[in-house]
Amino acid sequence: MMKVKVIDEGHEKDLENSVNEFLSTLETPIVDIKYCCAISTCGEEQIYCFTAMIVYER
Repeated sequence: MMKVKVIDEGHEKDLENSVNEFLSTLETPIVDIKYCCAISTCGEEQIYCFTAMIVYER
């Protein structure tokens, strides 16, 4: 059975740590990892959203 895990963080390093932490718990094969970065502005502030979707077998 295929499963997905979506991880969303506001900073690249936080996403890296979260993905590595999740991957360290997996005992099954990873099928794919998709990465996305979105940037938005609110007034003069820039808001970043770093997302990874991990597809794995269960």
